[in-house]
Amino acid sequence: MTIQLAQTPEDIAKCTRAMLELRPHIAAETFVPLVQDMMKEGYQLAFIEENDEAAAVIGFRYLQFLYCGKHFYIDDLSTLPEARGKGYGGMLLDYVADLARAEGYEVITLDSGHHRHTAHRLYLNKGFFISSHHFSKKLG
Repeated sequence: MTIQLAQTPEDIAKCTRAMLELRPHIAAETFVPLVQDMMKEGYQLAFIEENDEAAAVIGFRYLQFLYCGKHFYIDDLSTLPEARGKGYGGMLLDYVADLARAEGYEVITLDSGHHRHTAHRLYLNKGFFISSHHFSKKLG
């Protein structure tokens, strides 16, 4: 199974359905331009393809924070329902970990919704640990 980086609008479009499984609030027609805009800020999107579309996707970026230094932050990890159980999520996490190591980074971080127990099990099995709570506040 090959992991590819989405670099063209066509690649990004292949990722739409898998990403919208995780982010249903995004309108499908805005997905490609939104990702292209995020890529200008360092966002990268990798995917595993089946039948001419992404079966699983991972979005990530390089960041630097005072609390943990330079790290890879995983924004998104999503798999189509019909492709779950094939190990794609784990493969994509390993892919990002390998990229991070190759670049000399020592930390990978992510946030996950408190109700996503299946995802939490995957993260814990891949060596992640729960290090904090993430808080947010809607303005307006």
